[in-house]
Amino acid sequence: MNGSRALFLLNMAIIYAVFSASNLIAPSVIAVIGPQLSLFFSGLVYSGYIAVFIHPYTSSFYTLSVLLGIAAAVLWTAQGNLLTINSKDSTIGRNSGIFWALMQFSLFFGNLYIFVAWRGKSHITDKDRQTVFITLTVISLVGNFLFFLIQRPDPEPAPTDASESLLPADISDSVSVVPSQSLCSQAFEAFSKCLNCNGETMLLHVCPGLELTFYSGVYGTCLGAMTQFGHDAKGLIGLSGILIGVGEILGGGVFGILDKCNRFGRNPVVFLGLVTHIVAFYLIFLNIASDAPVAPEEGTQMQAFIQPSVTVALICSFLLGLGDSCFNTQLISIVGFLFRDDSASAFAVFKFVQSITAAVAFFYSNYLLLHWQLLIMVLMGFLGTITFFVVEWGVISSRRDSDYDSI
Repeated sequence: MNGSRALFLLNMAIIYAVFSASNLIAPSVIAVIGPQLSLFFSGLVYSGYIAVFIHPYTSSFYTLSVLLGIAAAVLWTAQGNLLTINSKDSTIGRNSGIFWALMQFSLFFGNLYIFVAWRGKSHITDKDRQTVFITLTVISLVGNFLFFLIQRPDPEPAPTDASESLLPADISDSVSVVPSQSLCSQAFEAFSKCLNCNGETMLLHVCPGLELTFYSGVYGTCLGAMTQFGHDAKGLIGLSGILIGVGEILGGGVFGILDKCNRFGRNPVVFLGLVTHIVAFYLIFLNIASDAPVAPEEGTQMQAFIQPSVTVALICSFLLGLGDSCFNTQLISIVGFLFRDDSASAFAVFKFVQSITAAVAFFYSNYLLLHWQLLIMVLMGFLGTITFFVVEWGVISSRRDSDYDSI
């Protein structure tokens, strides 16, 4: 197996393993310092991780990998919390789609830059690497300070003197003497909610974790290992990332903008994601050699069931991004809707399940042939979709009951 690829996958497994464990404490951190400061300090760790690659050392690389796993848990939980508290039930779907589309622009522009700047180069010099990572470090630092521009909704207005006078004396006295929670008690309460958070949606998050591993770490290296793609095989990695980003952006933008026009709920979008991914997995199965994930550095000479096609490979990249956006936008939407009052804890559980499955997938991707990895994702995709349907039907049923009770 390619040693550098094995090192990359091992590092990603470490990051996601720490990420999954750190989700248990993320709500406590947010309860103490708030979501905006959580985003800021987590972003600084991301910037530090990027800066490590300017002059990489083994010790600093693995140290920042562990810290990145912790920071990622806090950052993702804080993002979900801010998204929820700045949305209403009628806008959570739209905002989730817009958030996802904007986030995936980094995938598009980052891969586009690498594809253009490094195209035709068989060897990446230290200067090339340093230019990229210095630029990314500066951009990430600027982005960290933009977190302070995020507005939080105004708090509920305090009761006026007139309304207070309408309350019985014993009630008004009891309200006035309730002390505010200390930071420690807030942190402990957030941690308890995270542990006790309703687990009915846990299965929903397994499939996105597996797919994240596949499109971000496995599929690109499979393309690079296909010697039958010729000398441009390595360049397909960047081009594949661009098309994955296009699919993610298109899906997030369309589902966000058209959310109010969707009268059938979230299920059709999730079903579209399942169909899209099954088509992509089938084409990948036909087009990419089964030993591509575990091929040595010189690549694989094997052929799958059809003559390897660059066009088919890139179409699959787009479908992977589009299907992933279908799942993730609707997952963010339904988690924010179901757990509006405990959004930090709910998103922590969401990322806990997703990241631990990603860590497992990064680990086994070093050893399993491609067709076994595809089979696992198909089975978990079916299971996750059925679970989503059940949860969404419960949401629709509760809405009907509340509408009936209000008559």
